[in-house]
Amino acid sequence: MGVDIDSCIERLYLGQILEEREVEQVCRALRLLLAEEANVVAISAPVTVIGDVHGQFYDLLEIFSIGGRCPDTNYLFLGDYVDRGHHSVETISLLACLKLRYPQRIHLLRGNHESRNITKTYGFYAECIHKYKGSAQTWHEFTEVFDYLALAVTIDDSIFCVHGGLSPSIQHVDQLRVVDRFEEIPHEGALADILWSDPDAEIRGFGRSQRGAGYTFGGDVVERFLHINGMSHILRAHQLCMEGYLVQFNDRLSTVWSAPNYCYRCGNVASLLKVDPYLQRDFITFEAAP
Repeated sequence: MGVDIDSCIERLYLGQILEEREVEQVCRALRLLLAEEANVVAISAPVTVIGDVHGQFYDLLEIFSIGGRCPDTNYLFLGDYVDRGHHSVETISLLACLKLRYPQRIHLLRGNHESRNITKTYGFYAECIHKYKGSAQTWHEFTEVFDYLALAVTIDDSIFCVHGGLSPSIQHVDQLRVVDRFEEIPHEGALADILWSDPDAEIRGFGRSQRGAGYTFGGDVVERFLHINGMSHILRAHQLCMEGYLVQFNDRLSTVWSAPNYCYRCGNVASLLKVDPYLQRDFITFEAAP
């Protein structure tokens, strides 16, 4: 690889953006790395889990200041790195470089915003055009990378981690292992469901989602999935939590949200989740960076 990755990381921490040719080299190297990862990646605790960050770069720096920088801390990011916030380019560039530099220390899952369609509507495309003086090349490179991101993580075969939630077509984790993930997110099917679905304490089974993609699912669905797969907990992101996190269904499912004052107007706090070697979960909440 012809790019000095440590220099890139150093400049990104200072809030500088990479040159277009550097982005191209980073993304190409990253695709080769991610292509080797399974759909469902097995990792071990301790790990610090991060929910949606949505281009809020200075809050990402806050996360690293609270949780520790990579590689001193193992990180799992649950997706939605871009859109909404003003610094998607800086955010995804830094995470991409860290993944390339410390592949076993940081894991990046795909979120529903890691998509060409969505990023054209919610800001990432426009930001790339603006910051790279009319060129869409950076957007093209990163959206190609998005197709390679893993879909789920298991922590010590006990905690199932995914961006959105469960799917009526996936009862067993093994079914997720054989999904063809190397594509734009489709409108329906297992890949769409796990990135778009949400838990709903009011229902049993699967219900219709207001989002127009994915499903809502009840506590019975969570219990059944955990039982079939011999697991204890589901960790996910995808939904704004005003308190930074939400634990549901008798401590069987947690939502972690890591974008404080979301869209610079929601007034919510955010959280990061530390999972210790004994799989104990500890949420640490934080406010928006000044």
